[in-house]
Order: sequence, then C-alpha cells, then structure tokens
Amino acid sequence: MKVEWLSKTHISVQKLNVFYEGHHALKDVTVDIPEKQITCIIGPSGCGKTTFLKSLDRLIDLTENVEATGRILFDGIDVLDKQVDILDIRKRMGLIAQTPNPLPMSIYDNVAYGLRIHGTSDKRELDEAVERCLQVSSLWSEVKNRLMEPASKLSAGQQQRLCLARALAVRPEVLLCDEPTSSLDPISAGHIERQLFALRQDYTIVFVTHTLRQARRLADHVIFLYLGELIEHGPTETIFTQPNDPRTKAYVEGAFG
Repeated sequence: MKVEWLSKTHISVQKLNVFYEGHHALKDVTVDIPEKQITCIIGPSGCGKTTFLKSLDRLIDLTENVEATGRILFDGIDVLDKQVDILDIRKRMGLIAQTPNPLPMSIYDNVAYGLRIHGTSDKRELDEAVERCLQVSSLWSEVKNRLMEPASKLSAGQQQRLCLARALAVRPEVLLCDEPTSSLDPISAGHIERQLFALRQDYTIVFVTHTLRQARRLADHVIFLYLGELIEHGPTETIFTQPNDPRTKAYVEGAFG
C-alpha cells in the first residue's frame, strides 16, 4: 500500500536548463521531489528523463560540452554550485544504472568498495556492512557461502541486486534509479521492485521508467516530461486518472510513447 501524499521536500529543482552542444535538453524544469517516497519520471524516449536524473548528482558533468543552469537544492545545498563537494553529493545519492555493472572483483569487495574508498578499513565493520546490505537487497541467502567468488558469476538479476547493495553500503539518503529493471527478466525485476518499495520508508527514491504499468505500481509521485519540458507532476493516481494537461492524458492512455 502506498503512503499518502506528503509535501515535505527533499530535493527542489528550480528553473533547471541543460544544454548538450547547443541542444536544449531540459527547459526551465521546476519541481519538488518529496522525501521518503518513490518519484517516477515518465515520458517518451528523448524527453530528458535520464538527463534530469543525472543532473541531480551532477553526473552530467562527465559528458563533454554540457551546460546546466538553475538550482538543485538538496537539503539546502545547491548541487549546481561549482564550489560544492561533488564526491559528498554522490555519496549521499546512490545510483543504480539501467544495466547491472558489478565491479571486476568479488561479491564481498563490490559491496565493501565504497566504504573503503571513504576510509573504512576495519574488517568487522566491513563484514557487518556487507551482510546488512546483502540482506536488505535480498541477496544474502543466495551468496553468503561464496562471497569471495567473482561478481561476474552472478545472474543478471543477482548482479542488479548486488549493485543495489553496493549503493546502500555508504548509507545514502537518495537512490537514483535509471530504468534498473529494463534488462531483467520478470522475476528479477520483481525482486528489485519489491526491495525499492520497502526501502522508500528510509530513502528518497527517484526512478526513471519507460513502463507506465511500473510507474503506476511503484510511484507515490509522478513527473511527466515531454520534449525537455515538465508538463505535469503530482500524486500517481491524479496523474493517471485526472491529469490536467491533454498531453499527459494522451501519454498515459497510450496515444504516443
């Protein structure tokens, strides 16, 4: 059962514009992302969903000739401020990519990697964190006896749950999910969905999806982007049953996509 609509804001996006080599990818996007809920970003291919997601933790900086203007306030800190500590921001916003991307190391070391990078070396602390995160991602019972095996031996679904465990290890406040189930079989996708649905009690989750059924299942809040513009946002049932904009109505009814 989804939580009732709450208005407490965790991330406030204000007049966000993103340009790639002159292409205006996002146009004056202003929206608040509520705390400890799942916000799904929907819209047709090329509408700016992934660009929006990558703007939140400044991963767009890794793309050449990109420019972003506006403000993204995360707990009052402007993420787009050039003086901000990007490593700290990215530690506080875990990312789960579209395709599972385990590191070329053991299952254990995949989960411990971020903790070690941030200075944790105590073996007991690492052991506890690895078990905790694998438990949360529903992977512990499947791998507890082979933690030192290469992560590459896991199935795609297990690898994606491992990536979730790796993201959780550094105790982020936000989980950014870029179509994390799109390359998985239905059973594995269901594992990820159930875990994210449970995790929203403790984390703010921003989830990009092409699948309207998935958005309706998971989301507490929906953002609809079209051609780089924010068309509409609000509680899931409102967006799907009583949208204000005819473009939203056409999209959720399958007229285009």
